[in-house]
Amino acid sequence: MSTRYIFEDPAFFWLLAFVPIAIGWYFWKRNQQQASLKLSNSKGFELGTDIIAKLHPLLFILKIIAFTCLVIAIARPRTVDESTQIKTTKGIDIALAIDISPSMYAKDLRPNRLEALKRVAADFIKGRVTDRIGLVVYSGESYTKTPVTSDKSIVLNALSNLKYDTNLENGTAIGMGLATAVNRLKDSKAKSRVIILLTDGSNNAGFIDPKIASELALEYGIKVYTIGIGTNGNALSPVALDSKGGFKYANVPVEIDEVLLKQIAKTTGGLYFRAKNNRALKAIYKEIDKLEKTDVEELKFTQYHEKYRIFAIIAFALYALAYLLKQTVFKSFI
Repeated sequence: MSTRYIFEDPAFFWLLAFVPIAIGWYFWKRNQQQASLKLSNSKGFELGTDIIAKLHPLLFILKIIAFTCLVIAIARPRTVDESTQIKTTKGIDIALAIDISPSMYAKDLRPNRLEALKRVAADFIKGRVTDRIGLVVYSGESYTKTPVTSDKSIVLNALSNLKYDTNLENGTAIGMGLATAVNRLKDSKAKSRVIILLTDGSNNAGFIDPKIASELALEYGIKVYTIGIGTNGNALSPVALDSKGGFKYANVPVEIDEVLLKQIAKTTGGLYFRAKNNRALKAIYKEIDKLEKTDVEELKFTQYHEKYRIFAIIAFALYALAYLLKQTVFKSFI
């Protein structure tokens, strides 16, 4: 909820232009504010008249303040409390199927393919405020990292901890990864169901044919966007593990089965993208973000609280005080 202070009729503030005019007129006419009386000796009046004379400008000050408060009251100050309620009328369920095979540590993207992907995917997830998202990972086999959920913190935490799992079989089981993602979405009641499948290789493991998995996605009305990640030519990629469990690198050819990825996307009504560098990868996720829009209904509630009364009360109170002083303490002044 946000609160703003506004004036309903601010045009009345032009009346304040009379304040400096009145002040100028007062100083010009101040010598005529007291009645004059000629006496041979005014010693007996000096103390009383001197104090009263010094306090006489108080009447003018009270009237100026009262006038200012009255103008503010006429301008109708009010506070506005605004609250917004977002209601998702038609949501989208999204499964991210991510290749975590050793080749995803190739350094043709900075600092490597997997870390570059994690950064871009995190921004994508944060931007899908009203959608549910799940995470599937695969190499030689696949599994669900997080089910489809609206709790983005869970998905983001799982994404940040993604790394090559030595317990998984080596290879790239695209069909397995896609089938697992389909299994996560097939029972969803969302308006739209989408899989974003990313790989940097070709299907060389697993027991499910990617074409069969794509037909399964089509049967359940699930759209698949495929992304091939990696530059053209050779890339500095892991080729073995050293004695400490780290990767040994060498320049090896980048082999992405683009024909297969294009076919999967075409079969399910999605699109294929190629990310050759960090900038291209970021642009791809932005493009998918634009293509898959969620219908959102935004309800705004506005409540007004009038604040003019206090200014009106102050104005009339000051005018009354000024009148009372004029009729009593300053009765001798013109």
